Amino acid sequence: MPTTATETTAGNETVEGSGITIQDPRTGEVLWTVPEAGPDAVNHAVSVARGEAAGWAATAPAERGAALRAAAKALDAAAKELAGLNASETGRPENEALAGIAAGVSTLEQYAELGPVHRGHSLRGNRLASDYTLAEPRGVAVLLTPWNDPVAVACGLIGAALVTGNTVIHKPSERCPRLGEALGEVLATAFPAGVFQTISGGAGVGAALSQADVDVIAHVGSSVSGARIARAGALTGAHVIRENGGNDPLLVDRDVDPRWAAEQAAIGAFSNSGQICTAVERIYVHKDIAAEFCSALEAEAALRNGNGSVAPLVDLRMRDAVHAHIADALAQGARAVEGGALPDGPGSFYPATVLLHCTDGMQVMTEETFGPVAPVQVVDTFDDGLRLACSGKYGLAATVLSSNIAHIQQAVAALPVGTVKVNEVFGGAPGGAAQPRGESGAGFGYGPELLDEFSQVKVVHIAAPPAPAPSGSANDPEPVAGSDEQGRP
Repeated sequence: MPTTATETTAGNETVEGSGITIQDPRTGEVLWTVPEAGPDAVNHAVSVARGEAAGWAATAPAERGAALRAAAKALDAAAKELAGLNASETGRPENEALAGIAAGVSTLEQYAELGPVHRGHSLRGNRLASDYTLAEPRGVAVLLTPWNDPVAVACGLIGAALVTGNTVIHKPSERCPRLGEALGEVLATAFPAGVFQTISGGAGVGAALSQADVDVIAHVGSSVSGARIARAGALTGAHVIRENGGNDPLLVDRDVDPRWAAEQAAIGAFSNSGQICTAVERIYVHKDIAAEFCSALEAEAALRNGNGSVAPLVDLRMRDAVHAHIADALAQGARAVEGGALPDGPGSFYPATVLLHCTDGMQVMTEETFGPVAPVQVVDTFDDGLRLACSGKYGLAATVLSSNIAHIQQAVAALPVGTVKVNEVFGGAPGGAAQPRGESGAGFGYGPELLDEFSQVKVVHIAAPPAPAPSGSANDPEPVAGSDEQGRP
C-alpha cells in the first residue's frame, strides 16, 4: 500500500487530491495518506457484490465455513504486522492490539463452526404435510466498523455476514484506514473474488454505502452516525444493525469493599484509555463508602498516570472532545482530584482523570465521553443510585457492584440496557449477545444471534397431492361389451 497519495483510482475514476491523512497519536507526526474511494468506486463495489451474491449464497454452508477457517489462519499469520499498524494509527499498545487480533481469529473460527449448523425450525401442522422455515442470506451487506477495537469488531461482523451467504463490502474507520486495507487484503485471500471487498473513506463514503442498493447495513460507531444510517435504511429498505454510543453507569452499593470497587471502576473507566463502547462512563457510589472509594479511585488513576500506562487517545479531535466534557464539569462545580488538564508535549495523550462532586446536568454524566475519565456522584441510598443509573438516552450496558441479592435483582429488572454486569465490569461467557436500546442501537451485534440478523426467513409448506382415483371408480368409463378390462375388443 502507498504511504502517500494525491489521487484515488477505481476503474476509470480518478479523484484528485482525495486521501485520508493519519498522524501518529504519540508524536503528532504525519504517518501516511491513504486514498479515499470516490462515488464511482462505491457504485462499482456494490455492483460487484450484487453480481457475486447468488453464487456465494448457493455455496454449501460447510464450504463457507471452511473459507472462514482459512481466513482465521491467514489473520493469525499476519497478526504482528496488523498489530503494528493498529499501534501506529490509533496509539493502542501493541500487546493490546495483538489481543484484539487474537479475539478476531477466535471469532472467525467460532462462526466457521456456527454457520453450517445455523438452521430453521420445524413447524407443527397437518400430519401428512411438512412445514418448516429456511434461513437465507439477505444479499449484499455493508459493514461500517470502528477504530477502537478495529480487528475484533470487524471480524465478528465479517464472519457472521459471510458464513450466512451474504457478500460483503467493508468500510473500516477513517481513523485506521491502512490497518483496514491490510486486514482486507489478508482476509480476501480466503474467498472468491468479489465476495469480500474493502473500501477506504470517511463519512461521505459511509453515507454513500448506506444509501446504495444493499440489503443489510451493520454499523458500530457513534449514535449520531447510527441515527443517519437508520434513516437511510428506512428509505432503501435495508435491514440495519447498530451498536452505537453508550454512557454506561456503575452503581456501587454500600456493602462492598470500597478498594475492590475502586479497582473495578478504574478498569472500566481507564482501559484502552476509556475508548471502549461499554466503558464505565459515570459512577454512583453510596455515601457510606464514598470517602474510601474516592480515595482509592484517585490512587488508581495516579498510579496509571505515574507509570505511563495510559495510551494516547486516537487523535487530537478526540482529545478536544474529552477535554470539553471535563471543562464543562469543572465549570459546574466538579473537582478534578487527579488529571483533568491538557498535558504538555506532542501527541494526543490525556491523563486518567477522577472527577468528584459531579451532578446530573454535566456532560460527563449525560453524554458519551470516550476517554479515561471517572466522574463520581455520591448518592444517599441504593434506590437513589439506581434511579440515576436508569436515566439517560443510552441503553448499552450497566454494572452493579453489590452483595445484596435483593438489590441485584432489583437492578437487573430496572436497568433499561442490553447488558447488565454484576460484580465484574468486563467479562462474560463466549458467544454472548445483547440488544442495545435507545440511542445505543438496535439488533444483536454478536453471538449466534448475529447469524439471524444477517439472514431472512422463508416459511415452507408442503402438502401431499390428492391420491389418484382407484381403477373402476365411478369416474372411469364403462368397458365396451365383448372387450377386456382396458376396453380392447
